[in-house]
Amino acid sequence: MSPFSPVTDADLSRARSDPTFRQRLLEQNLNALLAGMKELRGSSAPSGAGAKQLREGVELAVRLAELIQNADHPGRIS
Repeated sequence: MSPFSPVTDADLSRARSDPTFRQRLLEQNLNALLAGMKELRGSSAPSGAGAKQLREGVELAVRLAELIQNADHPGRIS
């Protein structure tokens, strides 16, 4: 079972006005993504679709990490 829970409209609204909540939401989603990637990597040698999912996961993880690092400086998020 995946630890991922979809983000609701209420979560997004709160994240816009509450930097602490936004930070925690980003961190939770990054942790869920990394756990999923670890599980996928731990399965038989990923090839084809699995390898593509890992590459996409890495790109998304990097983007989430950038958002987390820049959460205190919204103007700097690229």
